[in-house]
Amino acid sequence: MNSGSGYTWKRFLWLGALAFSLLLTGCARKSEGGAKTRLGMEALESGDTTAAIAFFEEAASLLEDPVVLNRGLGIALMGQARYQEAVAAFDSALAAADEKMPETVRDILLYRTTAYYRMEEYDEVVNACRELLAQKEAPELYFLLGASFLAQGDRDSARENFDQAAALSSGDYAMYLRIYECYEAHNLTGIGDEYLQTALGFVAKTNEDRYEAGRIYFYLEQYDQARDALLSAAEEGYLPAMRLLGEVYLRLEDYAHARAMYQAVMDQDGENPAAYNGLALCALAEGSNDEAIDWIERGLALPEELDKQQLRFNEIVAYERKLDFASALVKAEAYCELYPGDENGRKELTFLRTR
Repeated sequence: MNSGSGYTWKRFLWLGALAFSLLLTGCARKSEGGAKTRLGMEALESGDTTAAIAFFEEAASLLEDPVVLNRGLGIALMGQARYQEAVAAFDSALAAADEKMPETVRDILLYRTTAYYRMEEYDEVVNACRELLAQKEAPELYFLLGASFLAQGDRDSARENFDQAAALSSGDYAMYLRIYECYEAHNLTGIGDEYLQTALGFVAKTNEDRYEAGRIYFYLEQYDQARDALLSAAEEGYLPAMRLLGEVYLRLEDYAHARAMYQAVMDQDGENPAAYNGLALCALAEGSNDEAIDWIERGLALPEELDKQQLRFNEIVAYERKLDFASALVKAEAYCELYPGDENGRKELTFLRTR
């Protein structure tokens, strides 16, 4: 939700959830490697890929374990969409591995295959997945095959492999959500919805399950049900559920509860850009543009970069709402320099240049 700007909440869910959901499967092995490698893993787990890359490069200069540090470096580079460099890092990790590390090698090969998927080199993905599946089945491999076939327009093969991924992930909400996200990216939500409906038949046993069920209802835009699914997990302090519940309250236009939830997130987890963005969205929805700008500035002043793209876009919206088009133009120009590939940012910039 960006207050009618056209930059929808689903786009940010896609960027935030899918980009890393494809690759962060048990990524951080903080107990492995030297001191700088461990710091890199900690930074990676917190979402600070820039710091992670710096630590891994330092680790390389100190001749720390090349397998562990290059694996981590590759994952961090993927987080910045630097896929070709990520493949090179994974290749370096594989070159340093030996026959006594079969599971580690397989893990790195899976990451490298995911990098090829993000580079849209689907033939590489299909070949790699088939080789790995000949050794051992894994839902992630079937998922990547399904995603690759879908990207190439082969819906039948995509469905066959997605079904295999789902069958091997019975009861795993996250896999069903990822399959849905792939279909959504290709404007095939009608097919993707079938997987979501199947997942809603699972019995939620943990707070993580309740959170995933809430995500499904959120995707289906069934916000009352999403709220009900998330409430108990949020009340028990499960942060992912608390963050999503704030989004749900926004959709329900229950801004008082949304504000309270975003504040509760910061009370528990410290100040962060995403929570400040939520508070800014509440203010925008209520027409309090100056308040929104205040929340945005507080979020942008924080050291971490994760989630600041949303803040920067909503800053443009807030100045537009104030009819301060000169300031909005300055913010839009800066935004487009930081995120040149963002179509919505370019549209805003074009619009503001006509004012």
